[in-house]
Order: sequence, then structure tokens, then C-alpha cells
Amino acid sequence: MHNPAHAGTARSPLVRAEDVTVRFESRDATVQAVNSVSFTLDPGEVLCILGESGSGKSVTLRALMRLLPPRRSFLTGRIEIGGRDVLAMSERALADLRGTEVGMIFQEPMVAFDPVYSVGRQITETIVRHEGVGRPEATRRALDLLERVRIPSPARRLRAYPHELSGGMRQRAMIALALSCRPSLLLADEPTTALDATVQIQILLLLRELQRELGMAVIFVTHDVGVAVEIADRIAVMYGGRFVETGPVGQIMRDPRHPYTRGLLTSTVHGSLRGTLLEAIPGSPPDMTRLPPGCAFAPRCRYAEPRCEAPPPAVDLSPRHMVRCVRAA
Repeated sequence: MHNPAHAGTARSPLVRAEDVTVRFESRDATVQAVNSVSFTLDPGEVLCILGESGSGKSVTLRALMRLLPPRRSFLTGRIEIGGRDVLAMSERALADLRGTEVGMIFQEPMVAFDPVYSVGRQITETIVRHEGVGRPEATRRALDLLERVRIPSPARRLRAYPHELSGGMRQRAMIALALSCRPSLLLADEPTTALDATVQIQILLLLRELQRELGMAVIFVTHDVGVAVEIADRIAVMYGGRFVETGPVGQIMRDPRHPYTRGLLTSTVHGSLRGTLLEAIPGSPPDMTRLPPGCAFAPRCRYAEPRCEAPPPAVDLSPRHMVRCVRAA
């Protein structure tokens, strides 16, 4: 099995995922959302999963925490966090893991907060529930968290309800909630997508600063190449439910080897492209209910050839750079 882990790393990985596969079944169709995804994540490392909408990024993130609808979803493979088998955990053990060792930032903060309780009460309750401290100590820590994520007038915001905060403030409050029990792993599902560009940069810089300060590992899901470059140590490019290229952020940016990775980079707007025609990736993302047996990107790829009709091999270009393409073999 291919595993794009760090070569020669002495310490154990914090996260180990092996052949993780997720499918959703209904009367009408079966959606192959994630297809044999394997990776490791070291303590303190930031991995960014990058790809278009519908590629399986968010489902991969939720699979790590078993946050998938139980009746319609089928999850196989192996997931370990801190050496513990997530797929073998009881619901109680999972609830403890989610609150203490793993924090999660959702794309829309109104999903994370209950609208009928104040922001402060929700953060305080989380600390009391998972750490067993008294309410005065939990309130003090909640206030400290709001200060740390740079919410102005934090004592007043502690008493505010979610709808009374702006989008950027709610996002900061959700980061405070996710960090409330000092997790070793933070899962971030496109947390800046709904924000304007200025607030987005502020949130990204804040997340990177908190990650370094607290020594957390982070898995960050995004469709934005600029966001990935800003925050990641390592990038995993996802297409059709598979990782098609993984490697250190600098290496992927300098030397992208999968045609899809190149397409993502050339179709991204930046200042040096002013006055030039943007190169868009032709075609549409694949139908996840009818994935081809071979390379899912082949119908959109200018380099497609008969060999692409078979599943592409995972080729290690270096100990830390993997690409899944017949042209790289």
C-alpha cells in the first residue's frame, strides 16, 4: 500500500489513514465519495486537502471523526488518531475524542453553534463537559479564548448570541470553541469560504499563528490554491475521491506533476496574470455515481491515452512526493 508519510520520521504519526473508502447508498444510486485514501499526519504538521467541489474532501474529513449519516453511509479501511482505532470506538469514546483530542471548524459557524444559547455558555459548557473544571474556571478560559482569537470586547461577546455576531466574528468564536479543550488535531472544513477576502486573510493568519503557538496538527480542506499555499506544510490534491498528488507545498507549487494539479494552478488568478487569458480546466467534475474504472480525470485531460483506462499507479517521485498518473511512471 502506498503511504505518503515523511521518510525517516522517528516519531509516530498522529493520524494514520489506510484505504479509507466511503460510499453513500440510496434507492436511486450509490455515490463512491472517497476511494482508498491513505495518508499519515505528523504532530504539529498542516496538511491541506485541495480540489474542486464534489471531489470528496469534506467527506474525507468527516470520515476521520465518523461524522457521516449512519444509515446511508458505508465507511471501510483503517483510521487511527493518537494510536487509537477510530472505527472500533464506542459512541461514548468517540464523543470524548471529538471534544478533547480533536477539534473541528465547520464551513458555516451557524451549524456549530446552538442559536438559543450565548456563545460564552456554549464554549464554557464544552470545557466543563470534557475537562471537568468548575464553571468559574471554564468561564475564565472561555474569555481567554475569545481574547486569543482577537474578538474585540470579549467579555461582552461572551454574552452575545450567535446571530448577534458578524460572519468574521462567528468564525473566530467557532475557532475558540474548537480550541476550547486544547486539541492535538484540528480539522478545518473550508472555514473561510463564506468570508470576504480581507477577513479571510485575517482568519488564515490567525489559524497559522494559533497552530504554531499550540503545536497542533491541522487538516485543512479548501478549493482555493491561495489558501493552501498560505497555510499548508503539505498538500494532497484530490480528484474523484482519490489523492492524485501529494507533497510538500513548495514542491507541488514549483513542480506539479499531475495534469489536474497543473490545471488547478494555471486556472488560479494572481497579479502576474493581469492581461492574459486564464487557462480553465475543460469539462466538468466526474459523476461520483458512475466513476470510470481507470483515471477519473482522463475525460478532461489533454494527455489522455489508452493506458489511462486502467487504474493509475501511485508513483513515488521522492520519499515525500507521490503522483497517481501513468505519465509519471
